[in-house]
Amino acid sequence: MAKGLIWATAEDIVTNRERVLSLYRQMLRSLNSPKLPLTLGARLAKKAEVRTIFMLGSDERSIHNIADLIDTAEYCLSRLKKGEIPKHIPT
Repeated sequence: MAKGLIWATAEDIVTNRERVLSLYRQMLRSLNSPKLPLTLGARLAKKAEVRTIFMLGSDERSIHNIADLIDTAEYCLSRLKKGEIPKHIPT
């Protein structure tokens, strides 16, 4: 990403789009893990929550907010892979 700019350029958005979409898919898959102590209804609610967060994030044009979205998604994904529900996805 370009340093010192507040708004993302078209190049920044294209560069990060693949990463954001990959994280979105991985999080949805991780919510299906049998390691998580969630009922079917809770899993569906969590998936809807993840979809909402990423839909709002997809319209984001601020470099800092895009970076925060990626960092938060990576943190949540690491916790989900360990069978834990991260604080950023409330139960």
